[in-house]
Amino acid sequence: MAIPISYNIRNLKLRKGLTIMTALGIALTVTTAVFLMALLAGLQKAFMASGDPLNVLVMRKGSTAELSGGFDANLFPTLKTLPGIASDKDGQPIASGEWVVVVVLPRKDGTGEVNVSVRGLMPAGLTLRPGAKLVEGRWFTPGQREVVVGKSIHDRFSGANVGDSMDFAKGQWKVVGIFDSGGTAYDSEIWGDVNQIAADFDRQGGYASAYLRATDPIAADALMHRVSDDQRLKLEGTLETEYYEKQTSSGGAIKFIGTFVAVIMAIGSSFAAMNTMYAAVAYRSKEIATLRIIGFSRPSILTSFVIEALLLSLLGAVVGIVLILPFNGMSTGIGNQVTFSETVFSLHLTWAVALAAVAFALIMGLLGGFAPAWHAARQDILTSLRA
Repeated sequence: MAIPISYNIRNLKLRKGLTIMTALGIALTVTTAVFLMALLAGLQKAFMASGDPLNVLVMRKGSTAELSGGFDANLFPTLKTLPGIASDKDGQPIASGEWVVVVVLPRKDGTGEVNVSVRGLMPAGLTLRPGAKLVEGRWFTPGQREVVVGKSIHDRFSGANVGDSMDFAKGQWKVVGIFDSGGTAYDSEIWGDVNQIAADFDRQGGYASAYLRATDPIAADALMHRVSDDQRLKLEGTLETEYYEKQTSSGGAIKFIGTFVAVIMAIGSSFAAMNTMYAAVAYRSKEIATLRIIGFSRPSILTSFVIEALLLSLLGAVVGIVLILPFNGMSTGIGNQVTFSETVFSLHLTWAVALAAVAFALIMGLLGGFAPAWHAARQDILTSLRA
């Protein structure tokens, strides 16, 4: 016969002080774990959501980033004629030759200057990125010294409002629009005309990369291999999704430090739960003996005390998640090891993160509660009644 859960809930209420202190210890551990997991989730969203499965990124063989190297502009017309490339409404292949360079901009809060990516692209480059939507102003005009800035650039850097002028390379660039790409890495970029960018940074005569829009996912995979296998080109094709997925390595340090801190805190919280449960066993020795006398078996008592520890951990998990809610959506930046510029991302509390936090807390409760529960179940009845 099982001991009802209402019995465990009543015992937790009776020992309010111990319950609150132990739950808070677990909550703080869960809060730390959730904060770090939400940071990683936000970083993953920023990079992995940036790529489009229909876009193929073309770079020189051996290049690992758009900043390195480049290829001759004479190869671009050949790229545009490859089978599998989608066409726009005018029947032209959707392909964009591009340059990515790095400039230094001052932060809005006056805390210093940071590297920012500037992307020069062709008009087709906007078609290649349908997730980028204008929220203010207009798109840049080809042939003009005009730029549009991502939402994160607008929010974090000076001189990024529509009508402002940015000073980089060889002169002034007028900000004519602000776009929002839904929290992806593109929000941390500035876009302008590829020819103007190339001229200002002395990059004429070629492109650092090219983007090709495939008709469907199967065609994208075939196009990627076709680019890499074509001996005339000596170029390499990569799915845009894979390129940005590799950039999540920027969060490696966060993941390592976060895991280390979370494990140390989890061990401490497990011992706190264990101490609480051992104190409960000592305090309730007669009660446990009485349960045995009226017919509850040792497995029932073991199960009951384990459930009590799990309920305590669940309470801590809920409190920990609630504590992190005010920080959900908070933005921060991290140095991108591929582009050598700052990528802005937001703390992203997902259902997966919340469920992982609950599982994390329950594991702590199980580790901390099993030994005291085993001790309670093994108590001698007569000795407990005399205590």
